Amino acid sequence: MTGDQIREGFLDFFRQRGHTVVPSAPLVPENDPSLLFTNAGMVPFKQVFLGNEARPYLRAVNSQKCLRISGKHNDLEQVGRDTYHHTFFEMLGNWSFGDYYKREAIDWAWQLLTRVWKLPKDRLYGTVYTTDDEAAALWAELTDIGRDRLLRFEAENFWEMGETGPCGPCSEIHIDRGPGACDRRGDRTHRCAVNAGCARYIELWNLVFIQHNRDEKGKLSDLPARHVDTGMGFERICTVLQGVGDNYAIDVLRAIVHSAEKLSGKRYGAAPRDDVSLRVIADHGRAVTFLVADGILPSNEGRGYVLRRLLRRAARHGKLLGLDRPFLHEVVGAVVGAMGRAYPEIAAQHARIAEVVRGEEERFAATLDRGLALLASEVERARAAKARVLSGEVAFRLYDTYGFPLDLTEDILAGEGLGVDKDGFTRAMEAQRERARGAQRFADAEAAPELIAGGGLHSRFVGDRIVEWESEVLALLVDGREARGPVGAGAQVDVVTAETPFYAESGGQVGDRGWVETASGAKVEVTDTQKIAPAVIAHRGVVREGALAVGDRVRLRIDTARREGARLNHSATHLLHAALRRRLGGHVKQAGSLVTPGRLRFDFSHHKPVDDAALRDIEDETNAYIRANAEVTAEEMSYDDAIKAGALAFFGDRYGDRVTVVRMGDFSTELCGGTHVTRTGDIGILKIRGESGVAAGVRRVEAVSGAGALELIRSHETLLREVSALLRAPGEEAAAKLEKLLAQQRELERRIAELQGKLAGGASRDLLADARHVDGVTVLATRVEGLDEKGMREMVDRVRDRIKSGVVVLGAADGERALLVAGVTKDLTGRYHAGNIIKQLAPLVGGGGGGRPDFAQAGGKDPARLDEALAAAYELLGAGSR
Repeated sequence: MTGDQIREGFLDFFRQRGHTVVPSAPLVPENDPSLLFTNAGMVPFKQVFLGNEARPYLRAVNSQKCLRISGKHNDLEQVGRDTYHHTFFEMLGNWSFGDYYKREAIDWAWQLLTRVWKLPKDRLYGTVYTTDDEAAALWAELTDIGRDRLLRFEAENFWEMGETGPCGPCSEIHIDRGPGACDRRGDRTHRCAVNAGCARYIELWNLVFIQHNRDEKGKLSDLPARHVDTGMGFERICTVLQGVGDNYAIDVLRAIVHSAEKLSGKRYGAAPRDDVSLRVIADHGRAVTFLVADGILPSNEGRGYVLRRLLRRAARHGKLLGLDRPFLHEVVGAVVGAMGRAYPEIAAQHARIAEVVRGEEERFAATLDRGLALLASEVERARAAKARVLSGEVAFRLYDTYGFPLDLTEDILAGEGLGVDKDGFTRAMEAQRERARGAQRFADAEAAPELIAGGGLHSRFVGDRIVEWESEVLALLVDGREARGPVGAGAQVDVVTAETPFYAESGGQVGDRGWVETASGAKVEVTDTQKIAPAVIAHRGVVREGALAVGDRVRLRIDTARREGARLNHSATHLLHAALRRRLGGHVKQAGSLVTPGRLRFDFSHHKPVDDAALRDIEDETNAYIRANAEVTAEEMSYDDAIKAGALAFFGDRYGDRVTVVRMGDFSTELCGGTHVTRTGDIGILKIRGESGVAAGVRRVEAVSGAGALELIRSHETLLREVSALLRAPGEEAAAKLEKLLAQQRELERRIAELQGKLAGGASRDLLADARHVDGVTVLATRVEGLDEKGMREMVDRVRDRIKSGVVVLGAADGERALLVAGVTKDLTGRYHAGNIIKQLAPLVGGGGGGRPDFAQAGGKDPARLDEALAAAYELLGAGSR
């Protein structure tokens, strides 16, 4: 049977038993930023198990894409070293949501394995949780498994998705592949057995009986209903059914391994060291293909960093196989060929995936060799010192300078019998972060610990629709230190009030400006608003009149025009984000933003420049959202409710228990605490000013909206009118007229260059009359007129060609500059060096220069001394100057 037939056979078996075939969910868990990746088949159904979500079916079956490379389930270190671990794998599974339970799950699993797929019963083992007498009794009642092959285990038979969440006892089915499959035969202490850690006995299928939920404190509680979650490793069952002893020999993976063989010229099975690298490349090639297809791009954080680690680990193993060029993007083609029918999304995105992978390979190639050289020298140093551990500082340097993820360094060192000082690496990483934080003036309680470290100081933002408010001064900070006041005119001060209408900088939106005033005449001009602690808003400014003290009643008044501009641009970023995701793909994620009254800047994850046509489409779509004049609402709710409502949230972003969900029609729903318009039509119009790259995998769009967009359009119209007037052509004909003039200019420049060449040719014949013989060598040092630097270079070449053997030094005045050029024929470069000649002459004209033995040039500030410099050339050469 082929892999595709095995997958379809599993789905059909359970379809016939009332199960709905459900497509695989993405590798990125939907609406669950607590997980990096889908690491098991049950992840998409987590909320169903918790009783928070209902599906239109009670029984489901699918083949789920999974990735285990982080957290509790992390198989990265084993990948390549054995034949049965993977980062990416498929999980065949069937589920019951409060419907059937242990009886049906055990009975159907045994039927499929022994009756349909006809696996030998005497090689199968069943396991149950230590105290699960119910499951043990059902195995005895429903199957004819040998009683000596029904075993009990504790930790191995209690399944948990993560540190928290649904869990329960499980029953596993293992197969004995025979003594020859053991991969620990060299270990005299090893005894082959189920769960003994060798490749002879491998788990085929895990039947999980979900009946508990574990909370953050580790406490178990019963779920509202009991469920079944089964998982069978697709690659492992293919290995058994296809009669091969190695997961990488099944048809699906063998095709990918074969592509790596063709690229490297190595043969799988010929050398154990090469086999490790071929397996890593096959596994990682498959993983990166599916990750990019699901919208992940290489970056230095979160999921993007996992992708980068896989790509770079594969690149290093390619190096071990002798591949000195980017190659993994070609392996992507083999993955698509092997798996594109079952997962059409990778076939549809083949070109894009290959482009992303190649780009990352090329970036890492620039530093891989230097990093490996550094690591090799440090390994030799460690051996000489008889050390068993590489220092954390070196590991961090490899990470920070050469892009080596820590696990890549560990992987390389493992082959050398060395480890890494992880604590030292962590200290070096933290020291760098501290240096970065040290540049801040203050942004937390350390700035004024006596004032806010106790947590008793709070200030409340009263809302973005309020422009004036009265409150009391709770605290004053002068140069980061607490002051009671009064603080007089001219002082720079941070004013903290109990309540404020001023928006503190957050979410990319700049802080408000305005005035804080007292009835007695004190006035503080607020130039910025910042949060100096999570619940403390500081109005940063200068006392312009009077004096201010703690306890004063003040009136706070924001600059409404500035707030309105920021409001428009902030709402516009949400619409722009929606348009980018719609046009470029769901992989687009906000990577940073700046929202000011005059403009907006939006950084987002994307692997290549956005062309002009796509930018126009994105701008058009954003303006369509604006013209829709949809209602904009902001609603505070719990984080969990916000995620259920479809709000965008990303792994790594920090959210509190209560969040604000901003909705704009049916096209944008995001978590955001910024200021926004009431209807999208209030924005008026958005104009994109440009697009650029800011980092690997991160692009930036700059735009303006509202009055700023109108001003941009008017400035372009004014510029077009001015250009049209200069060209004496209507605006619609200006571009054609300008292109015609530029073509004429290019033709004139070509003719001038041609004439200069002819002039130089004729002049070279005349110049030879000034040549002298110095120590038996023909030397020409003379002044020329009417030539630029290019013309002088051509003149030197012509003169050298004519004299056959000799030295040429030419000088010319170019406005306020002096130009010197020297040339030496090839036969004399051992005696005279053009660069040294120029170095000695250039100071005479107030300049400097140098060059090759056969040609050199210089510039200077004093053309009046050119003749003096040229005369000196004869003297230098007569003295035998080299």
